[in-house]
Amino acid sequence: MDAGNDSKENLRVCLSSETKADFIIKRNLRKENPDTWPSIAKEKAICCHEREGKNVYVGSMWVREKGLDQPIRLIYHVIERTILKNGQVLLVPEIEVDMYWTTLTCSPWQVIQLYRNHGTSEQFHSEIKTDMDLERLPSEKFLTNDLVLHAGLLAYNLLRMIGQIGLEEPDAPLKKKVHRRRIRTVIQNMITIASRLVYHARQFKLRFGCHSPWFSTIKRIYARCSAI
Repeated sequence: MDAGNDSKENLRVCLSSETKADFIIKRNLRKENPDTWPSIAKEKAICCHEREGKNVYVGSMWVREKGLDQPIRLIYHVIERTILKNGQVLLVPEIEVDMYWTTLTCSPWQVIQLYRNHGTSEQFHSEIKTDMDLERLPSEKFLTNDLVLHAGLLAYNLLRMIGQIGLEEPDAPLKKKVHRRRIRTVIQNMITIASRLVYHARQFKLRFGCHSPWFSTIKRIYARCSAI
């Protein structure tokens, strides 16, 4: 869970014997000064010198929070920048601090990566709500909304499959190398593309313009999906 769920009540529920679930909750620094953490990190954490002027400290400690019956593991990720990526030297170091409550016993780097995967899943949720326009369901009846949501998820999975197959060959006019395409991009470039439905020789065909930039990509995706 993100920092909006960092409360004693939530931690108490997650740590209770009835819940029986591991968790990662990002800690909300609130009014705490992040400048106090570099000295703690330099003393106890592992330092990774990523580039000149940027040091990254990752470590963990056990903390007994007021109002909780047992200590809880705290993962901290401290970044200290004295030189920016463009070479600008800073008079005062720039400090960035991220901390996470967790019950997991794996390494701090693994905990941080697991939380970042949570952020990636939130991007998929955002696509379903915004790109698929399913943020507000249309009916006051649960069964109707259930049907709409299932239809939307089917369309989402098909669009996701089209987008991933489109990345397998470098025939798309978009040259920027990416690992996935947003649903909105797939809809704009491959679903709403200009074409004409033609009936000829007792067959329906789609006719594209002779200079259609996405034709080769769409043809390849169609052949792949037909084979499936």
